[in-house]
This record gives sequence, structure tokens and C-alpha cells, in this order.
Amino acid sequence: MSGARRTMGLTPWLRPAVTIALLAALLVLYLVSDAFRGEVNRAVGVLGSGDTGALRDYILSYGAWAPVVSAALMVLQALAAFLPSFLLGLANGLAFGAFWGGMLSLVSAALAAAISFGIARAVGRVPVEALVGRESLGSADRWFERHGAYAVLVARLIPFVSFDAISYAAGLTRMGFWRFLAATTVGMAPATFVYSYLGERAPQYTGPLLVFFGLFVAAAVVAGIIRRRRKRA
Repeated sequence: MSGARRTMGLTPWLRPAVTIALLAALLVLYLVSDAFRGEVNRAVGVLGSGDTGALRDYILSYGAWAPVVSAALMVLQALAAFLPSFLLGLANGLAFGAFWGGMLSLVSAALAAAISFGIARAVGRVPVEALVGRESLGSADRWFERHGAYAVLVARLIPFVSFDAISYAAGLTRMGFWRFLAATTVGMAPATFVYSYLGERAPQYTGPLLVFFGLFVAAAVVAGIIRRRRKRA
């Protein structure tokens, strides 16, 4: 009986301990391995360039491993780069075609969301705030308060909502993992295949789409500042 109690006492600490250990191992590898650090920096640089053609060429340079690299980039942008995932959706459409590129983007985006959810569930609010930012997490919290059980599905259906912040915030709620994953996958599917189709059929629209995204972000920032000033007044 006492052994069972000891096991139950250790269980709550096991998941966060394993998560922290894995993240720490990746950080140490990044710090001590020039090759690993160079590859990560190169990937972040390509992601941050906003050049879908360069992103496609980078992915395809890995040959048979290209789909795995694309999935890894999707996870990287969710965990470290915090860049819009639609860039990868466009690049996957360019690289693999509308259907298979869309499938790859959907599966890898769901994987990235699941990892973000799991990290938040394992480590708790304070580390997530340090990773995502208090303001972003607060906005996600308010989103959950407004939309309740459908918060994840609604967020995935609306372009340019921060999927990463929603995934982390969902991990801090009582929402079950499979329910989260189902809502995420269903909600992301329409936009994911649209981006993949645009990537394959109309790569010339990438520039205007990025401009629109930048204007949308700027408008959101200005609206947030105005709202905050009104509350203070």
C-alpha cells in the first residue's frame, strides 16, 4: 500500500521532469554542438526570411527526408520562432503539391500543436508565460473565456490568430488532449489546404499575403494600444 502511495506521489512530477529534461538536453546540444546550432540557426533564418521559394528549396535539399524536415520546421516555428505557419503551408504546396503538401502541413501542424499543449500541461503557467509572453497568454485566456469549449475550434478557423498561444493556453485548462487535437485538426484543415493550393498554383500571391499579414498585425497592435488607453482613462 505504501509503495502504491509513493508511486502516486511521484507520478505528478514525472511528466514535467521528463519534459524539462528533454528541453534542457536540446538546449545543451544547441550550446555545445556547432553543427546542430548551425542547422537550427539556418532553419530559423529561412523561416524568418518570408521567402517561400527559399523555404521550399531548403526543404527539398534533404531529399527523401524532406517531409520529416518540413514537419520539424513546423514544430520549430511553434516552439521557438513564433512565425506564421502559413508560410510553411505555402512552401509545402510548392514542394509537394496541393494535396500532399496540405496533408503534410495539417499533420505537422497538429503535431506542433500537440507538443505545445503537452509542454504547457507538463510545466505549468509560469514557464509558459516566459516562453510565450504574458500579454499573448493573457489574450489567449480571454479568448477561452469568450468562446468556452469551442475556443480551440473557433481559433483554428480564423486566419492569423496565434495558434501557438492558443495551444499553450489550452494546455493550461482542463480540456482533454484528444478533444484538443480533434478541434485543432478539424479547425485547421480548410485554411491549410487553401494555403497549400495557393502555394502550388499561385506562388505570386505570397508577397501580397505577407503584406496583408503585416498590416493585420500592425492594426491589431494599434487596436490593442487604443483599447488599453481607454481602459486606463
